[in-house]
Amino acid sequence: MGHILGFTPAREPDGMARERLLMDCDWRFAFGHATDVSKDFNHATGYFSYLAKAGLGSGASARDFDDSGWRQLDLPHDWAAALPISNRGHKSHSFRTLGRNFPETSVGWYRKTFSIPESDLGKRISVEFDGVYRDSIVWINGHYLGEETSGYSGFVRNISELLNYGGENVIVVRVDASLEEGWFYEGAGIYRHVWLVKTAPLHVARHGTYVTSEITGVNAEVKARVSVVNEALVPATFDIEQVLLDGLGQLVATARTSQLRLPASTQGEFGQTFSVTKARLWSIETPNLHTLVTTVRAGGEEVDRYETTFGIRSIHFDANRGFFLNGRHVKLKGTCNHHDHAGVGVAVPDALMEYRIRLLKDFGCNLYRVGHTPPAPELLDICDRLGMLVIDENRLMGTTDYHRDHLQRLIRQNRNHPSIILWAIGNEEWALEGNDVGMRITATMQSWAKQLDPTRPVTVAISGGWGRGISEVVDIAGINYIGNMRKSGYTTDEWHAHRPDQPIMGTEECACTQTRGIYFEDREKCHLPAYDWVPSDWGASLEMSWKHFAERPYLAGMCIWAGFDYHGEPTPFEWPATSSLRGVLDLCGFPKDGMFYLKSWWTDEPVLHLFPHWNWPGREGQAVSVWAHSNCDEVELFLNGQSLGRKTMARNSHLEWLVNYTPGTLVARGYKAGKQALTAQVATTGRPIAVRLQSNRATLNADGEDVSVVTVQVVDAHGLLVPDAHNLIAFELAGSGKILGVGNGDPSSHEAEQFLAAKGGEAPAWRRSLFGGLAQILVGTTREPGEITLTATAKGLAPATLILQSQLCLPRPSMPPATERLLAT
Repeated sequence: MGHILGFTPAREPDGMARERLLMDCDWRFAFGHATDVSKDFNHATGYFSYLAKAGLGSGASARDFDDSGWRQLDLPHDWAAALPISNRGHKSHSFRTLGRNFPETSVGWYRKTFSIPESDLGKRISVEFDGVYRDSIVWINGHYLGEETSGYSGFVRNISELLNYGGENVIVVRVDASLEEGWFYEGAGIYRHVWLVKTAPLHVARHGTYVTSEITGVNAEVKARVSVVNEALVPATFDIEQVLLDGLGQLVATARTSQLRLPASTQGEFGQTFSVTKARLWSIETPNLHTLVTTVRAGGEEVDRYETTFGIRSIHFDANRGFFLNGRHVKLKGTCNHHDHAGVGVAVPDALMEYRIRLLKDFGCNLYRVGHTPPAPELLDICDRLGMLVIDENRLMGTTDYHRDHLQRLIRQNRNHPSIILWAIGNEEWALEGNDVGMRITATMQSWAKQLDPTRPVTVAISGGWGRGISEVVDIAGINYIGNMRKSGYTTDEWHAHRPDQPIMGTEECACTQTRGIYFEDREKCHLPAYDWVPSDWGASLEMSWKHFAERPYLAGMCIWAGFDYHGEPTPFEWPATSSLRGVLDLCGFPKDGMFYLKSWWTDEPVLHLFPHWNWPGREGQAVSVWAHSNCDEVELFLNGQSLGRKTMARNSHLEWLVNYTPGTLVARGYKAGKQALTAQVATTGRPIAVRLQSNRATLNADGEDVSVVTVQVVDAHGLLVPDAHNLIAFELAGSGKILGVGNGDPSSHEAEQFLAAKGGEAPAWRRSLFGGLAQILVGTTREPGEITLTATAKGLAPATLILQSQLCLPRPSMPPATERLLAT
């Protein structure tokens, strides 16, 4: 029995119900070293290492190591987001001081102390990691639990036999981010959630349910398979009860299977079929979800309860007519996306993930291609709930046990998500495209995927080698740029004629290089104009791409590269650029002008957007290209009240005027059926006089996880946003909140995105310059309800104050700190 502060906890049996507890709070962190063992806490330097004898963790992996001087933090955590920028860094990692040139900041150690009550003895207990970047080793109480080299696949470790029941336990994770796994910003650390899971020895297996549905008319047949594990040392006899609930929690159907039997240390799969009348289908517009509740009973007692969220829906790709959801044709209007954001790197809070998905849906995006890694589980939950289709993507192609294991983990974990319509098993594998090796690997991996999930087709994002290899055997031909396809000797029309039985979609298209708020090229600053221009001989403008796919019914749709700018891969630039320019939205999610082109033709919402801004001192009398993105029939442009012409808008197009710059006001009037329907204007502004703060949400949950996205602007005397302002803004926060990070969308900014507290505990001085008149600050909650007050100041400007309310809520079940846990018991 463990003892804390002289207090002996009473033994209270907890029962055997499943618990899943968040382990994100109260970790300790310190940098190790990739090459100097003396700076890596003398890890594994003894005569016997942790690989030689069980339980011999040494250095920082030892149970009794003193970590009191380490930094305290909560997960998710990306230590790369706080690293400085150096020209010795790699462009894929945003030139951060990470990688083989920086051994002193490329290894991180995490330690967490937690308590387990003595009454848990006899349960099966495991720890689940949703994602650790990368090459991680885990210990519990000095016992080695194994390694995970990939930074993207979730993994689980059994710790049942190794715990100190009734006392403290220490979990340790060493993370080595020296070697890149991708060619884009990947961050570093435990950047996704960690969970402690407790079950009875007899329980539903991890990711142990698989639910499918077939729709006939207004009814549906739902088939549910469940894998049950008996980890006891004796046979088990049990019943399985399953209840089907709709999104409102109303009972839909029930089933029971009795007197099932599993020998000791075995696993079995069992199935049920449910008839659902007048089924509420999952769709983009009405994402109705259902829940399958599986209860395992033994000896008349409930020993496990496992909930599975799913949707009743049908999908079909037709080689001539495209994609169908629930029998209705849907043109796929997608974006490809990495998983980082300004200020936080890859440690994106769940609330910020939802914010990003809502931004995409707002301009009509209905498909999210995950590029090019297994996603966070919460991202798919959000897509299910909001009605966003998903292409779920595997990291690396191959046919070894390593490759099969990671593909199986991806599919088993995610196959119940109704949002997923395709498994992508690879992306631009240049050594495999156009040859027999690629053909064999694709056929094998595609077969593996079908064994686990026969309900969805498979695609590969192909950038070349059309006519041989991958393109000939994959279910859905995924085009990575029609320009690349032409270089292989095919147009999309010619490929459709060559393979009339194979559905086709654009898995990656456009690759526009645009900088928000920039309208004249400035290559010294790595800034390119935000007009919709053709970026390369393989990419295309938004307009060129969408016209091509919209005009061809056999093309299921396309995914634009990319939905958001992202850290790293600053093509076509090198140093000093630090992030991509490819997004429809910038790194903060602020829209570029091309977003309004898509919104004009991807939604039914009336749109009229006029650009550029009209602050051009020193360019008086010079010609400026003025564009309108709109779905109006006609648009007329006025400068200072004088008409510059009324033009007809062709479908899926835009309008342009060449205007000699004169300060004043540009006004666009949009007409539908000859009547004025919309008005848009841009005006020359005065100098900034005040800071302004705007939040996406004023009321937050005091759960330690919620986030408010705050936009920072400066305005002139008339309250107009000053679009070319670059003021440095300082921030102070008071109350029940914390600053998570800052950004401004500048793809060549070297300013810090995070400011850490000094060793003495002094609060950091948060600051960020505006770019194109905008910056962003991310404010997170603690578990204390109350007001959060954010103040923004800038030299010579009136300050701004924003008050947010953090309200009392029921947070997700979590592991409390060790002392708190034992005292509570």
